[in-house]
Amino acid sequence: MTVKRKKKRPDPCSYRQRTYRNLVEPGELISFEVRLRETDLQILAGKDLRAEALEAVFKYRSQLESYIVRYPEFAAALTPLPADLTAPPIVKTMLAAGLAAEVGPMAAVAGAVAEYVGLALLAEGAGEVVVENGGDIYFCRSQESVVGIFAGASPLSNRVGLKIAAGLMPLGICTSSGTVGHSLSLGEADSVTVLARDTALADAVATLAGNAVQPGQSLEPALARARAVTGILGVVIIRGEELGAWGEVELVALGK
Repeated sequence: MTVKRKKKRPDPCSYRQRTYRNLVEPGELISFEVRLRETDLQILAGKDLRAEALEAVFKYRSQLESYIVRYPEFAAALTPLPADLTAPPIVKTMLAAGLAAEVGPMAAVAGAVAEYVGLALLAEGAGEVVVENGGDIYFCRSQESVVGIFAGASPLSNRVGLKIAAGLMPLGICTSSGTVGHSLSLGEADSVTVLARDTALADAVATLAGNAVQPGQSLEPALARARAVTGILGVVIIRGEELGAWGEVELVALGK
């Protein structure tokens, strides 16, 4: 489907400041942030697990950084790299996501870190957990939830949300943008949000679909690229006043 709406475009600077996090309603969960170098997470959990979260971030960053020292091409590749049976689990996950989405493995890094940290916190008794890593989210709750879509300067930014049924979780919800943030995108989408059970895969496919949003083309080719990947549950693309969606997505209007 395609929806169009006209409105003055707001300042996109809020992404860099992550002010969209101010819109999060934690409910009965505890909200906290964990930062280590480039990694900047907002976490909702059933109990305060800051120390455990920081330990998990350190663990998985160390695995990635050690692997990159041995294989520098892992960090630089814009195309898939072959599987490596000797790699640590998070690296194997990223390599598999890159192969499935036909992109470099680092396109999956934020989603992979979010999921691995989330799983570590569940093992520590978090009960429920949401880990947001620069717009890429590992979502594991026991109740229906709504996730807003931040789309930079688009008039639809923070005006459209995804209603996520409890039965869909745990779930990866990842967003890529060609106009916002520091991640590499070769397209012009304000946001491409992808849903998958595998958060790293959702992240990689968000890059794939985002690259396919090209000037003068409709959103349909990008939607088609995403739905062709096995394991993808849904995708929502926003470009300016346009919105395209496919799959298991229930869109809801958000208030001002």
